[in-house]
Amino acid sequence: MLLRLLFQDPLTFAILASVLIFSLVLHELGHGYAAYFFGDDTARRMGRLTFNPLKHLDPIGTILLLVAGVGWARPVPINTTRLRPYRTGLFAVSIAGIVVNLTLALVFGLMLYWLKETQPEAVYYALTEGRTVGWAGVLTLVSFYAGLINLVLALFNLVPVPPLDGSRILMSLVPARYHPYIWQLDRYAMYTFLVIVVDLKMHGPLSRMLDWAQNAYLRLVLG
Repeated sequence: MLLRLLFQDPLTFAILASVLIFSLVLHELGHGYAAYFFGDDTARRMGRLTFNPLKHLDPIGTILLLVAGVGWARPVPINTTRLRPYRTGLFAVSIAGIVVNLTLALVFGLMLYWLKETQPEAVYYALTEGRTVGWAGVLTLVSFYAGLINLVLALFNLVPVPPLDGSRILMSLVPARYHPYIWQLDRYAMYTFLVIVVDLKMHGPLSRMLDWAQNAYLRLVLG
């Protein structure tokens, strides 16, 4: 999907890539600032509360984001024992990145809706033929892909399996005596990603859920 855009319209792809990389940075900053608000300044002391993408990006996660539309950045360091109050802080830190991605999806959705109302011809050619007509066509494709991908990143991270944010949200809701067992599951993170990749490839339950969410999003934005 995104590779085709790279060969068809390199300029639009470059703008979209910048937007998506910035989305990853904002996701991690959401975690970092939430932790700082609840008493943990680890990310600030390690220089991670910055907009500099080089401090956040993971090479493999970035490549996958630009190729497949699903990726990740280097997690900001967080010392959960310093969060006060612990349970509320853990919930806020865990969900902060997801909220950032949902907010970005909303912003790009509103932009796409505005373009549909004011520049319908450019939107039509961009979305049906992949042909950009002036600035409106470029903005249409960027908003279209950036909105969908930020939505997918948010929903993807809601899955309650380590090391995704959903597992930390789950931790904030269950008794503390179960937390050590959930933390230990992080060692199986690679297997988790393999299962998710297979699910997406075989159009399993997660894949169908993401497809439904994307279709609902587009129906809401484009009618």
